[in-house]
Amino acid sequence: MVRKSLVLAAALVVVGLSQVVPAAQTRPALRDPDVIYVPTPQLVVDEMLKLAKVGKNDVVYDLGCGDGRIVITAAKRFGARGVGIDIDPTRIKESNANAITAGVTDRVTFIHTDLFADSTNLSEATVVTLYLLPSLNVKLMPKLLRELKPGTRIVSNSFDMGEWQPEQTIEVDGRTIYFWTVPKS
Repeated sequence: MVRKSLVLAAALVVVGLSQVVPAAQTRPALRDPDVIYVPTPQLVVDEMLKLAKVGKNDVVYDLGCGDGRIVITAAKRFGARGVGIDIDPTRIKESNANAITAGVTDRVTFIHTDLFADSTNLSEATVVTLYLLPSLNVKLMPKLLRELKPGTRIVSNSFDMGEWQPEQTIEVDGRTIYFWTVPKS
């Protein structure tokens, strides 16, 4: 009788969890994403992180992190910590799964939020990576300059920041990678 009760209790717990866990994993989108998800090729990821001279003491923020490959690569290959931010809950779920597979969950975090929200604080970053449209980069620029410390490196795949001239550009796999450093105030 006791064994049947334990089996029944365990079954009820499993059924109960199956009702709770999916709801937590599928948080609704905050709003529609500004861009469609297009993954950055791994060769470009590697060169973006090399251009920014990412090292073990860095905290790499990827704004619009998609599947998490940039912060996962920063953690796995360069020993950095990473934070990925994306507005799409599906991308966050995918990023977390990819971090588990890569074995870097102790060094990366993924946040489901709107990167333009005032509550999204970027001040811990020493490196910021972007793959957004030019208009979004320009819209984001005041937040970057306000919240990031002087010396923070910013790297963008394919798109510039309007009138803010990059310090360096390189061509990789048919794409331009742009590099800036946050200036002293």
